[in-house]
Amino acid sequence: MGYQQGLSGLSAASSDLDVIGNNIANANTIGFKSGTAVFADLYANSVATAVNNQIGIGTQLAAVQQQFSQGTINSTGTALDVAINGNGFFQMSNNGAVTYSRNGVFQLNSSGQIVNAEGLQVMGYAANASGIINSAQTVPLTVPTTNIAPSPTTSITGQFNLNAQDALMLGAPTTTVTSPGGATATAAITTASAGTNNDTYTVSIGGAAPALTYTVSGTTGNPPVADPTVASMGTYTSGQPITLGNGQTVTITGAASGDSVTVTPAPIAFNQNSPSTYNYTSSVPAYDTLGGSQTVNMYFAKTASNTWSVYAGVAGGAAQIIGQAQFSTSGTLSTFQQATIVPGPPATVTFAAPATPGTVTFQIPNTDGSGTPQTLSLNLTGTTQYGSTDGTNNLSQNGYAAGQLTNFSIGTTGVLTGNYSNGQTASLGQIVLANFNNPNGLVDLGNNEYQETAQSGVAQISTPGSTNHGTLQGGAVEESNVDLTSELVNLITAQRNYQANAQTIKTQQTVDQTLINL
Repeated sequence: MGYQQGLSGLSAASSDLDVIGNNIANANTIGFKSGTAVFADLYANSVATAVNNQIGIGTQLAAVQQQFSQGTINSTGTALDVAINGNGFFQMSNNGAVTYSRNGVFQLNSSGQIVNAEGLQVMGYAANASGIINSAQTVPLTVPTTNIAPSPTTSITGQFNLNAQDALMLGAPTTTVTSPGGATATAAITTASAGTNNDTYTVSIGGAAPALTYTVSGTTGNPPVADPTVASMGTYTSGQPITLGNGQTVTITGAASGDSVTVTPAPIAFNQNSPSTYNYTSSVPAYDTLGGSQTVNMYFAKTASNTWSVYAGVAGGAAQIIGQAQFSTSGTLSTFQQATIVPGPPATVTFAAPATPGTVTFQIPNTDGSGTPQTLSLNLTGTTQYGSTDGTNNLSQNGYAAGQLTNFSIGTTGVLTGNYSNGQTASLGQIVLANFNNPNGLVDLGNNEYQETAQSGVAQISTPGSTNHGTLQGGAVEESNVDLTSELVNLITAQRNYQANAQTIKTQQTVDQTLINL
């Protein structure tokens, strides 16, 4: 035994202590990967030495093997903290020089670029103003601070329930008297409850006085058809009221044989400022090309059984009829017809099937310099007429105002999503990951930075979650993968190795002293 073996052993044990000490020192370093000292034995070169006679001359440090196992992921709640779960490294730019890191603690610099503590820029795919990501090449990622452009409202979608038991928006009815016998009957109409008339009714008078008879028949729907559920006959007594519908009465005096009285309820003129002229109203904001908004009010007035007139207009402006909704006997929307106002005098309204079923169009004026008039469409598909309270089940529109960036988040695929004050979101870019065939071939530059080498292989750039690339977790960091318990045990072992190698030198010294004393 000579001094060479002991000295090499001391050197190896010292290197092992250095590696273990470095691991312990970086137990709290974000993204740190622990190392392991790998040793190899040494033999003197000899051409003719028999194999079974070889005596080693010590050991040497062959390599420091990095352990790229997964570290614990801890949530921080900070938007720009990002943890890699699986394989891969962040690609960083240092004034054009590309390095790689597992440390995902990032922040914004004065230019809005995403950087780490050393100022290195995070690389990824940029997104254009429309949020479309360009994956052609990686560039330093920047968070834009400009406002997101407004989008004008073009369509309104609403699902309502209109109460089937709502009163009709009809006023005092009018009468038409037909006297085929030449003697005119007279009729006085009283309405016990205005606006509760259901349909148009006809009273037919027949027989000779004083035993006149009457028949009540009704019509329903639009266009009106005979309603077989409304029919009654009886002996008519002069001056006796005949009840028609909900509270409507007709009193006939001096009627001649064969005379008839037709009762026609008169529609109430719509007035948006008078709730007594409509049954239900709802409103929704509409945005123009400049992001300005104004409230669009919608009004629903029941004009006949299963038939509703729909009005719309901006707050402070004049609302006008835009369509007529008709429902089936099961309460579902059967047709929604487009209204067209034909100028008069008097002005009339016609209804026709719209180009898109269930959708009518109308226009609103703008006064802020945006395009005017602004054309909007109203889709009532899904609206019902059930015997329950009027209400709004769903109401939305597709426009929005300009918005400022309020916060952002990073998804598992690395997409950086911005949240804006107008409720919109947009893709701001995408962080990429680099993977290597041999991560241990990377050169450790310090500051949690690695550099590509020929031994590591070429960086394989791809989006997180793709083949052989890990995923990202925003608002979290990857802790060091150092196991302190194991490292402390290894520290004791390395210390004993150092002491043992020191003992071999001491033993060799004793042997030398014995020889000198001969």
